[in-house]
Amino acid sequence: MSNSETTAKAKVVDAIMDVVVYIPPSHEKAVDNPTERAQAIARIAARNASLMAGTLALPLGPLGWLTVLPELVGVWKLQSQMVSDIASVYGKQSTLGREQMLYCLFKQVSAQLMRDVVVRVGERALVRHASVQMLQSMAQMLGVQITKSVINKSASRFVPLVGAVGVGAYAYFDTLQVAKNAAELFERELVFDPDEVTLNAI
Repeated sequence: MSNSETTAKAKVVDAIMDVVVYIPPSHEKAVDNPTERAQAIARIAARNASLMAGTLALPLGPLGWLTVLPELVGVWKLQSQMVSDIASVYGKQSTLGREQMLYCLFKQVSAQLMRDVVVRVGERALVRHASVQMLQSMAQMLGVQITKSVINKSASRFVPLVGAVGVGAYAYFDTLQVAKNAAELFERELVFDPDEVTLNAI
């Protein structure tokens, strides 16, 4: 990995940690039909994420590179607020922690990495405790994958308009996937396991 890639990965890891450890408050309330409200929240968040990402992807050349991290962070913050809102409509916001946030935001990036953070058992979901050190380790692993993905797709950012449209579309569908992760988690009864996730388990 080159020095520039190493620096990029470090910034991505820091951004992942920031977005996971902060649980944004929600103004949403628990409702009788949470699925319908969660879908509405997801559509709005997906549109906003697409607009933000597409706009930040418009600059070309060196300036375009400077917008990559702000784009990722901006989309993740929108998605974390969406996860908090979806948790609220399912009546789970008060128990929403960093483990569930990590799972919802990044399950589609690495399902294998998340398989022991949240374990589905029938209609229940077992949420395992992750220490700060373990979160840091998982963020490092995610950072490698995300950085490689960004670099592989970076060429498209240098194609006027087309690149911006592609980036916006990716953010849109990624946000819908995060919403799906959240809804599938919060519709279940959550059971919290005090045993910590370990690297051996992952």
